[in-house]
Amino acid sequence: MLTALAAATPSPSPTGPNPTLVTPGAVGFTIMLFVALIAVLLVWDMMRRIRRGRYRAQVREELDAEQAESGDAEPRG
Repeated sequence: MLTALAAATPSPSPTGPNPTLVTPGAVGFTIMLFVALIAVLLVWDMMRRIRRGRYRAQVREELDAEQAESGDAEPRG
């Protein structure tokens, strides 16, 4: 008799949260787009600065090498 009662009452199925309450919507999409754009711009600026620093170091080394070849004892720095 107990199994008949247990079989007669269906167990509730899990429903989960309401999808309209947990989605970020237009505001969340806009904020994430803004954050992604800022990250891309920061990486682009960082790479530009690194390239500029490498170029300056290369030019400095070339100038030092030219000075050493010409016989000047005073290094640039």
